[in-house]
Amino acid sequence: MALARSSRAAFAPFFRSKHFHTCSVLAARANASPAATAPKAKRVVVPNLEPFELDEEIFEDQLPQDDDAPEPTHKYLQQQRNVLYYLRLIEHEMPKLVAYRKPFVPPDASQPLIVRSISYGGEPHPAAAKRTIVVPVARLPLKNEQAIHKFKVLAGVRWTPDPPTDSGLGPEEGGGEHGYFKISVEDFPKAAMNLKWASDTIDRLLAAANDLTETFSDIPVDTRHIEARIRKAKKGGHIYGRQTHRPTLKDFPKEWLPAPKPQAIAEPGASSS
Repeated sequence: MALARSSRAAFAPFFRSKHFHTCSVLAARANASPAATAPKAKRVVVPNLEPFELDEEIFEDQLPQDDDAPEPTHKYLQQQRNVLYYLRLIEHEMPKLVAYRKPFVPPDASQPLIVRSISYGGEPHPAAAKRTIVVPVARLPLKNEQAIHKFKVLAGVRWTPDPPTDSGLGPEEGGGEHGYFKISVEDFPKAAMNLKWASDTIDRLLAAANDLTETFSDIPVDTRHIEARIRKAKKGGHIYGRQTHRPTLKDFPKEWLPAPKPQAIAEPGASSS
């Protein structure tokens, strides 16, 4: 007990009794000093008038690089520059082409072929290598009527009595009394190769047509492709028998027809009762 009392006396300063108030506001006023209750002077903030230094490297990606207009505006201006460029060419350079002017000379009988090609303005396209040749049969170097007939038979569906719609020839032009021949090819990668093949094919047809050892006079010209085109167009000629006459036995060669059967001879004793 004596030790406990001595220990409590030693720790007496730490266990000094204090008065607690139920109101914190009253306690704060009681403990406040007169200097603390005096109003404080307002703090005057002096602005810094020196310019603020910006780090340009931070905003380098966000600031436009010498661009005073949006991108569509610049594209529109570029189109206007292109138009002005070509207008200047027309104004100043086109008159110089008069020195290269040549009079038009229509093709004569030695140049009957009409070559047609397709261009896409310099843009590569598979159809750009295609070449088409159209020629009136009457202007080809054929010997006689038999050679013309043989040429039509050998041409097959490439021969038509009317000029093709994409040939550049009109029905009022001369040379169409024997129809027209058209051939086109796009099997080769180069345009010159396709044109060469078509020209060589016409030469082979002419050589075969002028060879009159076999005239094909007994073979009629096949016009089924013409009739099929008329029926497909459905412009009145598709009705059966209207585009041409109705075929009969007279239209077939005699060699193709079967031999007539001998007529049965009536017996004199046989009579109808």
